[in-house]
Amino acid sequence: MVERVITGAHYGLKDWLAQRFTAVAMAVYALWMLGALLIGPPNDFAVWRGLFANQGVKAWTFVFLVSLYWHAWIGVRDIFMDYIKPTGLLLLLQVLTIVALVGYAGWSIQILWSI
Repeated sequence: MVERVITGAHYGLKDWLAQRFTAVAMAVYALWMLGALLIGPPNDFAVWRGLFANQGVKAWTFVFLVSLYWHAWIGVRDIFMDYIKPTGLLLLLQVLTIVALVGYAGWSIQILWSI
């Protein structure tokens, strides 16, 4: 008889595609930001503040950060599932990771929209 361990695993094509899409989103943002920095390098805080005062820049930056957090979640979750065998510890680490990433997303919103 096969023992089924329920750990919330739902890996497969969906997660593989999600990591690829998030990687593309992060790469596009990084190239855009690099271009913006090369065209008009900010030399003081006022210029940085002016760049991120634009709602479009805030939105794209938030998309980048959410992509980063989602990408990280998939990678960390897969590492945990590969190397952490006790189910209780696995679930605890996954929950702590989710709480941290959701906290980071909230902190990102606070930082971006406080400018």
